[in-house]
Amino acid sequence: MKKNLIGKRFGKLVVIEPTDQRKNGYMIWKCHCDCGNDILVDYRKLMCGTAMDCGCSSIKGKVDLRGRRFGKLTAIVQANKTDPKDGWIWICRCDCGAIIEIPTRHLTNGRRKSCGCLSKPPLKKYVGKKFGNLTVLHYAGKRKGSHFWHCRCDCGNELDVQQSNLQNGHTTSCGCNVDIKKNIHFVNGTSVEAIRSKKLNKNNKSGVRGVYWNKKTHKWIAQITFQGKTKSLGSYQTLEEAAAVRKEKEDFLFGEFLEWYDRQEKKK
Repeated sequence: MKKNLIGKRFGKLVVIEPTDQRKNGYMIWKCHCDCGNDILVDYRKLMCGTAMDCGCSSIKGKVDLRGRRFGKLTAIVQANKTDPKDGWIWICRCDCGAIIEIPTRHLTNGRRKSCGCLSKPPLKKYVGKKFGNLTVLHYAGKRKGSHFWHCRCDCGNELDVQQSNLQNGHTTSCGCNVDIKKNIHFVNGTSVEAIRSKKLNKNNKSGVRGVYWNKKTHKWIAQITFQGKTKSLGSYQTLEEAAAVRKEKEDFLFGEFLEWYDRQEKKK
């Protein structure tokens, strides 16, 4: 028989009634807080004493975090807004220099320890590393799920390059016309020799240029790089589908480009 908690007090909470909900196997109880709010709390939190109010203690400003450190974060000032569940919002400064807003509870329970920079790839892996004509200077942030690195080309130009394009050799310069060291010609960021070649990159495991297996989605991803930009061509259930889409786009873009390039070369 389940223990009856109706009417029992846990800190500022008084249990009103059980619900049909469960969390990790524990019954969720409806409770009334002394401040007037009603909240749902699971049996374990009530019995362990980790839930003693609806969160109003921190919302009312009883927890002053100013100047306190939480990992790489330092609480600067309390913002003029709250989160119903997690208390006051604090404006914090990360050691990396970023300023962000974080709820009180996310700081005190250790959920947030940085602005997010701790999840960035290790800088020692890429800073100073050479990719063709490009030398990596520093991390340039994350955009739409992709990591970017700020690089300097041998010609002196600087640009941000997507990490995957550095790793697979799709981007090896800023798009300057000629790579003198390797005698590779670039036109508008496109390597003429690269798109003529049928040779696969050493990291390619699909056997098809521009197609790779995504372990997270369990699908084949098709993409193409042209004029310094990589464009996604979609995800597919089979390698054949992805390869067909890539081939169609390749014939259209590369074929037209090479015809134009060859005409220009004949005029010289």
